[in-house]
Amino acid sequence: MRWLTAGRGIVHSEMFPLLDRSAPNPLELFQIWLNSAGADKLVDPYFTMLWVGDIARHLATDDAGRTTEVTVIAGRLGEAVGPPPPPDSWAARADADVAIWHLRLDPGAAWRLPPAAGPESHRVLYVFEGDTLRVDGVEVANDTGVVLRPDAPVPLAVGETEVEALLLQGRPIGEPVAQYGPFVMTTDDEIEQAFRDYRATQFGGWPWADEAPTHGRDTGRFARHVDGRVEEPDPAPA
Repeated sequence: MRWLTAGRGIVHSEMFPLLDRSAPNPLELFQIWLNSAGADKLVDPYFTMLWVGDIARHLATDDAGRTTEVTVIAGRLGEAVGPPPPPDSWAARADADVAIWHLRLDPGAAWRLPPAAGPESHRVLYVFEGDTLRVDGVEVANDTGVVLRPDAPVPLAVGETEVEALLLQGRPIGEPVAQYGPFVMTTDDEIEQAFRDYRATQFGGWPWADEAPTHGRDTGRFARHVDGRVEEPDPAPA
């Protein structure tokens, strides 16, 4: 995973390996966009990797011994605290109440989702894997999102197959949004300026010789930053 604040402009790409040449390579990919306050639209861009071993998890076991695992990508759940958001992100503000949680629930598991910190927050739970999740008694099928009340705990109950879901939460910024192509700004004039800036600078350019570079089957996970620094995850413990 990676967290990117586009700010005044950056060119980026995510590349994924072909793990099996003779069989399907399924992938669940989520690109979650957080708007920035108008005053922060032109901050310096910021890029950070969230390696899987560095992200906190919350484990809960119900009375029947079934487990719910919550990966806390942003926000806090109990003692599990997400990695620090980029400094100019809306998520970096404590009163923004931003949470991004990946839920994985065992077959038959039951868990109570705690309320949001702020009554003005918006919450959506999106079920993307598994047959059915009962949300406060209402059956929610796969590939379905449900809007939750922010001020009340929500009981979750799983059927016969494991369920994965994504919780998205935050207090709205409450500012106008102008969007065209990959650019999201506050006004149409700012969108036009973004196009002019890209034509003039390419937001720092593209370091690879090809628009869709490949790096060989033996290359592990890495991130190359705009300053040329290459980052790799720490090796897994033996």
